[in-house]
Amino acid sequence: MTELIAIDGLYPAAETGLTDEALLAELDHPALRANFVSSIDGAMTRDGLSGGLSGDADKRLFGLLRRVTDVVLVAAGTVRDEGYTAMRVDAASVQWREAHGKPAHPVFAIVSGALDLDEDAEIFTDAPVPPILFTTRAGAARASRFEGLAHVVIIGEHAPGRVDGAQVAEALRTLGHTRIQCEGGPTFLGALLAADAVDELCLTIEPTLEAGSSRRIAAGPSAPRSMRLARVLRAGETLLLRYARGDSPSVPMMLSSSGA
Repeated sequence: MTELIAIDGLYPAAETGLTDEALLAELDHPALRANFVSSIDGAMTRDGLSGGLSGDADKRLFGLLRRVTDVVLVAAGTVRDEGYTAMRVDAASVQWREAHGKPAHPVFAIVSGALDLDEDAEIFTDAPVPPILFTTRAGAARASRFEGLAHVVIIGEHAPGRVDGAQVAEALRTLGHTRIQCEGGPTFLGALLAADAVDELCLTIEPTLEAGSSRRIAAGPSAPRSMRLARVLRAGETLLLRYARGDSPSVPMMLSSSGA
């Protein structure tokens, strides 16, 4: 058995050696949660990939975040850049999900204004559950390519060629998905922020200075919103933070992130 990286709680209470069950108990509630990783100087990628920044603690908590979620929501560019495969969780996660009345695997929801995805990709051909594809009216012309492979949903635009984030969130909830994990990318997170659709931000701060030209975790028109600090975890020199809306549940939650 692989030894788990130790994770301790710093806020709101000091705790040592938090177990997966303790962390999971803090996560399993309805929310649209954005999940990202950053260096201490604000870079969100190394060599163009967020996975290059992610350390062992981030990976552990990232897996737990997927364990509790109904749907993993990602923009198509991030799916391609980060090399996403079929949305499957590990055996321990399947066991936990089924014991808690959830489907074995979360649904994969992909946002693509032009629907310029490869229908022969593993994300479709090996999917345990057909993905949901959110696209615009322009992308709808390609919808027939995904017949039998995915559920295509036509959504309005918040800008030319850009899927409306608020409508995506509402459509997922209408389908019964109340635990939504957004893993990127920056432009789509910016659209969700502009729509005031984000309930929580889980942000891992890795202890490196990256410099370079990496983007921030969110991009787009300014949409300031104050958040409250709900949880601080530590694993060595890595911090795992969770910020929540003021009207989100007050139960302290662990935070992690490893999205792009």
